[in-house]
Amino acid sequence: MRAMSYRGPYKVRMEEKPEPTIEHPNDAIVRVGLAAICGSDLHLYHGMMPDTRVGMTFGHEFIGIVDQVGPSVQHLQPGDRVMVPFNVFCGSCWFCARGLYSNCHNVNPNATAVGAIYGYSHTCGGYDGGQAELVRVPFADVGPTVIPEWMDDEDALMLTDALPTGYFGAQLGDIVEGDVVVVFGAGPVGLFAAKSAWLMGAGRVIVIDHLEYRLEKARTFAHAETYSFTEVDDVVVLLKQLTEHLGADVAIDAVGAEADGSFLQHVTSAKLKLQGGSPVALNWAIDSVRKGGTVSVVGAYGPMFSAVKFGDAVNKGLTLRMNQCPVKRQWPRLFEHVRNGYLKPSEIITHRIPLEHIAEGYHMFSAKLDGCIKPVLVPSAG
Repeated sequence: MRAMSYRGPYKVRMEEKPEPTIEHPNDAIVRVGLAAICGSDLHLYHGMMPDTRVGMTFGHEFIGIVDQVGPSVQHLQPGDRVMVPFNVFCGSCWFCARGLYSNCHNVNPNATAVGAIYGYSHTCGGYDGGQAELVRVPFADVGPTVIPEWMDDEDALMLTDALPTGYFGAQLGDIVEGDVVVVFGAGPVGLFAAKSAWLMGAGRVIVIDHLEYRLEKARTFAHAETYSFTEVDDVVVLLKQLTEHLGADVAIDAVGAEADGSFLQHVTSAKLKLQGGSPVALNWAIDSVRKGGTVSVVGAYGPMFSAVKFGDAVNKGLTLRMNQCPVKRQWPRLFEHVRNGYLKPSEIITHRIPLEHIAEGYHMFSAKLDGCIKPVLVPSAG
């Protein structure tokens, strides 16, 4: 089959790889219809995640048609059109029983923190991802869900990670009616977090980024106030001035490991790999939220040290909430929002790319070219 293959930092290409096979009675093989490149895939592409091995296929956002099922699979059959959450999870451990699918205890021998994620290095379990024609889906009776007939493919694709993660970011903020919410990052997750904040009763939503085309999308798609941190002396001071010098009620970090805004932090994290991620956005969130406020973190960080202003968070009495999103827990509510027209997830998609052009797709997304906000891969397009 044709599949994306990682060759080292900033080097990916399409290769012929062996087709995946049923390795366990509860496996399924899914023929990928659409996949996406996620902002967190860029952390892998840039060499930010430990134990990202040459030859791995990335891709944790994908939908497709069930091609084969193992003998124990009861809820799926060949021909089903399915959406697959980015979490690999067993559904029966202590954590899964409590809805913490992203922290499943049985799927990742390499970590005690995160569970497993498709196509996201051996730190996250070593499972090949969906930027390919075919993908092996373990625990097929637990993760994948048949796509409702009324749901478009591209909407379903956004529901495998980007939308649930943004919604989860707003959910972790414990937003109450009238709250001022500031979102750092106007990528797909930040856009969905800002849009979701309104659904939860926010009275004001502010988005911070530095790319004008992304800020424009935040204004038109998420109806947010927007500010570029490159056009002000101090973004924290700006946010205090905008909130009667109190600070926002809720701050959401939707940036993660490669935040711009500080040359020193960027070099020590993204270039020298001395940190598990540049904590610029997280530190801005801590400093700009009011005393007693809440900071929600859904941006991806590596497992190593990061220079976070934890003392400031303690002394301000902040509530810090964070995790990888347990995608399937968000689906019932989000399905209703999509069906009722409150959300149209596919509106953020800007590019559709054949699998053969995977290297160009990654470069375009990484270098922020051509107004790229969300690129989608089409394995069947030649």
